[in-house]
Amino acid sequence: MKALIIGATGATGKDLVNVLLNDPAYTEVVIFVRRAGAISHPKLTEILTDFDKLEAIAGSIKGDVWFSCLGTTLKTAGSKDKQLHIDYEIPLKFAELARANGVSRVVLLSAYGAAANSKLFYSQIKGKLEEGIDSLAFDQYIIFRPGLLLRKGSDRAGERLMAGVLNFLNGFGLIRKFRPLPTSILAEKLAKAPKVFGTGKHVIELNKVFEV
Repeated sequence: MKALIIGATGATGKDLVNVLLNDPAYTEVVIFVRRAGAISHPKLTEILTDFDKLEAIAGSIKGDVWFSCLGTTLKTAGSKDKQLHIDYEIPLKFAELARANGVSRVVLLSAYGAAANSKLFYSQIKGKLEEGIDSLAFDQYIIFRPGLLLRKGSDRAGERLMAGVLNFLNGFGLIRKFRPLPTSILAEKLAKAPKVFGTGKHVIELNKVFEV
């Protein structure tokens, strides 16, 4: 399979690239990035991309399965408008181009609680993206909605604190479905999903991710 990835430089995206490069089921891995990286591999192709001008690289958006790991935080984006652009507008435009080019499968990294009618801005834009991609009628559409992710070397103090609290409670068997998920494990599940699920839409909630 030929895999396409956006969000390949994020924590989960980096892990996913490594998993796909080491998985013989994936013969090509194409990542769309703003600047060249340090990884070199016979299966890997980097497409330098201006994500505000996706039409310029539309001809490269061709493959068997597209993985969308693109996302940011409000703090990093700087405003709700910028976060909406990164988390919703860019991946939806990419999805439209991928579908037009015959890509038949998509794996979307969404988030727990995603819902277009949510009162929470982050959950709302994730839900809107899910619905937008769904309307394009991909043959296989797999949505992952994980909870708290454990990123290697994370500098987010709140994330580390919450992970510690959840791990402590899980030690007593409490709220087990909310246990933190290492991005390395999530990447393995993302890569595995297109191989084990059939056609149609599949939503993997946070308590089911470990079972994929």
